[in-house]
Amino acid sequence: MSNTINATQVKKMFLAGASNLNAKKEWINELNVFPVPDGDTGTNMTMTIMSAAKDVQNLSDDVDMATLCKNIYSGAMRGARGNSGVILSQLLRGFTKGCRDYQELDAQIIAASFEKAVETAYKAVMKPKEGTILTVAKGASEKATELAKEGVTDLGPFFEEIINYADEVLAKTPEMLPVLKQAGVVDSGGQGLVQVLKGAADQFLGKEVDYSIDEAAATPVSKVQVSAEAEVDIKFGYCTEFIVLLNKPLNVKQEIDFKAFLESIGDSIVMVADDEICKVHVHSNDPGLAIQRALMYGQLSNMKIDNMRMEHREKLFHEQSNGEYAEIDAEINGAAEATPTYNREDDIPLKNGSSSKEEEIPSEHKEMGFVAVCAGNGLADIFRGLGVDYVIEGGQTMNPSTADIFDAAMKVNADTVFVLPNNKNIILAANQAQAMMEDNDESKKIVVIPTKTVPQGITAAINFIPDVSVEDNEEAMKEAISTVKTGEVTYAVRDTVIDDVTIKQGDYMGIGDSGIMGVGSDIEDVTEMMLEKIADDSTELISLYYGSDIKEEEANEFCDRISSRFPTCDVEVQYGGQPIYYYIVSAE
Repeated sequence: MSNTINATQVKKMFLAGASNLNAKKEWINELNVFPVPDGDTGTNMTMTIMSAAKDVQNLSDDVDMATLCKNIYSGAMRGARGNSGVILSQLLRGFTKGCRDYQELDAQIIAASFEKAVETAYKAVMKPKEGTILTVAKGASEKATELAKEGVTDLGPFFEEIINYADEVLAKTPEMLPVLKQAGVVDSGGQGLVQVLKGAADQFLGKEVDYSIDEAAATPVSKVQVSAEAEVDIKFGYCTEFIVLLNKPLNVKQEIDFKAFLESIGDSIVMVADDEICKVHVHSNDPGLAIQRALMYGQLSNMKIDNMRMEHREKLFHEQSNGEYAEIDAEINGAAEATPTYNREDDIPLKNGSSSKEEEIPSEHKEMGFVAVCAGNGLADIFRGLGVDYVIEGGQTMNPSTADIFDAAMKVNADTVFVLPNNKNIILAANQAQAMMEDNDESKKIVVIPTKTVPQGITAAINFIPDVSVEDNEEAMKEAISTVKTGEVTYAVRDTVIDDVTIKQGDYMGIGDSGIMGVGSDIEDVTEMMLEKIADDSTELISLYYGSDIKEEEANEFCDRISSRFPTCDVEVQYGGQPIYYYIVSAE
């Protein structure tokens, strides 16, 4: 029986919770309601908590509670990615505020800290929605408060009952959100939070923690499951292998940074190096990103890129890859696999073929500047052409962290930096970066223009006028993006039903601002189907941004088809180069 925990125990429990989440992240990703190949809740939450875990694990075992709490919150806040990651960081912020002034925590203090966590997280979300991670956190807090009031002091049963109740609340989330019920899944963010709590409790209870996923736990509530082979094939379509002939041996930081970058763009990673060469294997949706980063370290040799999705050979590849991995390890004896970090502040697309890690930032000081987030070289060039100072590589498949956005804004030589998140899952992280700037630099401020899509971001940048005030520009850009209707075309990674639309694995889907707008077996048919729903009599301009899997001649021919279909509209086509999404379209 134990009635209190000290900072050393809290440290171990936090690290165990982070490890358990990390072990379950791919399973959590599969709980994504939309069956798109970029379900990333598990990844975002893991990268958020691992940013804190990296700081916490370096603390001594005799650390005091205040120092521990500061490292947990500050690390999570800097590393927060996506809505789920930001909410998790706010839960950790509130919880640590509730207990940082105590050297030992009992049930009463822990319950009060849970309440503070929920209060802080709800305040961070403009329109809190029930049936999400917030609901699960609130359930855990209410149970903790109930138990503390009942006089439960033994923390063993205290933690177990909290987790059991959190599981019950999680199971009810489909009844709170119809979209979850129809898709047949529980809330992915709520599941991530439960896994953190379970890992922490298991450590406290002295259980031998097994972070592998058993068959029952690995089965989402979804009506049709995806095999592991199919998921690998669909999620990251290109198998990329090459050897880097190093200009000079990689130091430890370079190895860690290179591997962390590979992990941010794909999976199935093998990277080992000696003094002269570095062998790389990665599955991703944009091989060019891996190649571009590798060129920073030397020349490339033995390059091999396979389109696994097109060739349907994932099973054969996995059979071969085991031997290939062994050969790599045998060839470079003693090459230790670097521990991954989650700081992606260097993940910035290079400008005009520059070998620099960073964007070329104008040295001339100005009143207002811009940071934009996007994935795809073409889209990045469009933003630069519109005067954006700093482009952060990211978006739907790679949500940049709060620290990425903050650091980018700090590098822009301007008093006010407008941030264009261009994705609804990045807006919270941008808002958190704005709050960080307010706390850290009185001479500079961030203003977030809440662009939910790339076309909205482009429209915002077009409507910027350098000679008017910050406030007038903010108002004008926000008004302009409200007129932009957007859609994206991708493919389904599993069978499901959404908005009463039956979707089969491998179908192409048109996803608009209000949900599914088209499903079919032909990319162009689905895109046109979606445009018919977002364009109306008031539409004057239709823009098509084609992705990395679409050829230029195909896009131009499709542009002609859309021009014929919408003769009263101007139709323009531009190269976006974005992964996963064949077309991003807008109607204005």
